[in-house]
Amino acid sequence: MNGTALVREPASTLADGIVTHISRSPVDVALARVQHAGYVGALAASDWTVEQAPIADDCPDSVFVEDGVVVCEDLAVLARSGAPARRAEVAGVAQAVGSLGLRSARIEEPGVLDGGDVLQVGRTVYVGRGGRTNGEAIRQLRGLLAPLGRTVIAVPLSNVLHLKSAVTALPDGTFLMMPGLVPAELFPAVRPVTEEGGCHVVPLGGDRVLIAASAPLTAELLDDIGFTPVVVEIGEFEKLEGCVTCLSVLVPGR
Repeated sequence: MNGTALVREPASTLADGIVTHISRSPVDVALARVQHAGYVGALAASDWTVEQAPIADDCPDSVFVEDGVVVCEDLAVLARSGAPARRAEVAGVAQAVGSLGLRSARIEEPGVLDGGDVLQVGRTVYVGRGGRTNGEAIRQLRGLLAPLGRTVIAVPLSNVLHLKSAVTALPDGTFLMMPGLVPAELFPAVRPVTEEGGCHVVPLGGDRVLIAASAPLTAELLDDIGFTPVVVEIGEFEKLEGCVTCLSVLVPGR
């Protein structure tokens, strides 16, 4: 097994989730649950042991479990969202990471941080500075991760919810990026993409890379450069600015 994939079932209130940078459209919760099951199945098929955080029906956005925690080696840094309505989600995430035997720390007031703003590539940690994450949280995260040998680089965001809404990394160390949303010069090797869903990928181990069905051209690119795209349909979550990254937290085996 590669490790543990932490996920969380969609809340019955999912359709009330926060929308910031796109127009709101109706969300089919029943279909979202089917899509989530397919997503979880793709993780399991890629040799990840699936662990469910407690469902939180009073937290519409709780399915986006990545925003609640940043896991680096054996340390789980519990987030404090820049969206106050989302802070109640963290209690269940804390319970789940505790059951995995991780030690924990917290982002403290006045710091605010969403896990979706944190992109870890090797020993470098890129952190988006935008509407959900502030400079104080970046300072705190830098202090927490320095003992683990990590370098934290702040990345200014514009017109995008999270850093990983604009850029993610492939297993070869290159970055898939939607142009114009983050400064490309902060990243060492960039592959621009034309599909919004194409800049959101999750390396699953080996040559397997999770990607949304909304990005067929990028999936074709991945295949062309020697990766195996694992395609999942997450259209109902995309209506809430969700993507493949934010529906899980991957904890590699130790």
